[in-house]
Amino acid sequence: MCENCNRREFLGTGAVTSMLWAAGGLYAEEAASKPAELPTMPEKVRIAAIFTGSPVPCDRSWGVCEEEIAALQNCLKEVETKLGNVEFVAGRANTPEETAKILEQAGAEAPVLAINLCIGGLLRATKPIVDAGRPMAVYSAPASGHDWMYPFRWRQEGKPVTLMASSDRIELERAARVLRVIPLMRHSRIVGFVPLKGTAPACQPEKIKERLGPTVIIVPQKRFDEVLESIDLAKAKAEAEAWIKGAKKMIEPTEEDVLKAARVSLALDKLMEEEKAQALAVGTCMGWLPRGFPCLGFTRLRDRGIPASCEGDMDSLLTMMLFWYLANIPGFQGNATFDTAKNALWTAHCVGPLKMDGPNGEPAPYLLRSHSEVGGGVVPEIQYRIGQKITRTKLVNLEHLLISTGTIREVPEKSVRACRTQIVTEIGDAAKMVRNWGGGVLEGDMMTLLHRVVFYGDHMQNARHLADLMQLRVVEEG
Repeated sequence: MCENCNRREFLGTGAVTSMLWAAGGLYAEEAASKPAELPTMPEKVRIAAIFTGSPVPCDRSWGVCEEEIAALQNCLKEVETKLGNVEFVAGRANTPEETAKILEQAGAEAPVLAINLCIGGLLRATKPIVDAGRPMAVYSAPASGHDWMYPFRWRQEGKPVTLMASSDRIELERAARVLRVIPLMRHSRIVGFVPLKGTAPACQPEKIKERLGPTVIIVPQKRFDEVLESIDLAKAKAEAEAWIKGAKKMIEPTEEDVLKAARVSLALDKLMEEEKAQALAVGTCMGWLPRGFPCLGFTRLRDRGIPASCEGDMDSLLTMMLFWYLANIPGFQGNATFDTAKNALWTAHCVGPLKMDGPNGEPAPYLLRSHSEVGGGVVPEIQYRIGQKITRTKLVNLEHLLISTGTIREVPEKSVRACRTQIVTEIGDAAKMVRNWGGGVLEGDMMTLLHRVVFYGDHMQNARHLADLMQLRVVEEG
């Protein structure tokens, strides 16, 4: 039983918890005793970059010449430098045997970037990749051959393949971004406090592991209590002062409210560091409120590139992880409500990242407010950028990617209803989206139906390529 649950009852806690233990989630203590079984995050992800086929003369035929290959190789080096955590293992292949040698050099986990050089080059070289079901992104420039017709046919056959058919070599960077998501997810560790919530598959650690790769580590409440007690008071005061100094204004909260929240924030930092984890889901957050609101801590984690979902929402957490690995941006997880008179969709919650452009971006202005529904404590009311294009999405059932786009048109100077942080986005057809909410593929409790995650930017193309490689189905809600 959680305390202060007047925001939303945690329905079905016992059933979810029983299912979790049956699913094989690791306790933190158990995980510590089995270090060999736990993933560690690689410094760099290896991607096999295979130039398929043979070059052609620069002034005739269908294909890519040596000078163009050299330019493409330079692009790959630039992508490595820009992304930082990607390493290409490059080579040329005109036969399955030559491809197999490059794959062996890159390693069993390496996804593939195939760059076609001539007519038939892709078809001749890629059989080991397609047969093994390795994720593969194909880059095919105009007039580089006719093999562009095959990748999406392979995709229709159930193979994890996508295609970038473009003269813009920025697509090589896009390919690297979407390809790296798969091994990064495989090496990720998620810290969870039960109850985990969301769609049924997303609450089962063994299904998450099998379908997407991350390992879920369940942390007992007692462990967090011990970490919280160990937090140095002077450091907590400094953290609280930083929050107060950075705010445009502190309205309802007291300095004691901020200090308690700062202690929780530092405790979450310490816990994630000790567990060497990349993501956090807290299903007991409402029960923490008497000791300190975790909302400031979630904000800090997301700003540093650690996805953190409140209310134990695993669907939203996995979504945040995918887009962090894809684009190095955090997400704003929130509740939806519509205004068809303005063709608008609101998203509102009492927590969000300040740095929606990424860890190196400028923080958004914020107020320090009380929690809207509970009426106490401290949360950030963040004023996001008006005019910003956004993508609203959520991975559900570990299978479907609900998605839509919009533009932020309104942000309150001071919210008066709903959750504190709010954006009002203009969308394509609000009346249509109301009818199509969930796209016919989402069922569950109110929270599961309600939440979506908002990211700065239009990521529709990225999402489609990622879905191809991870064998997900994109469902447009708008």
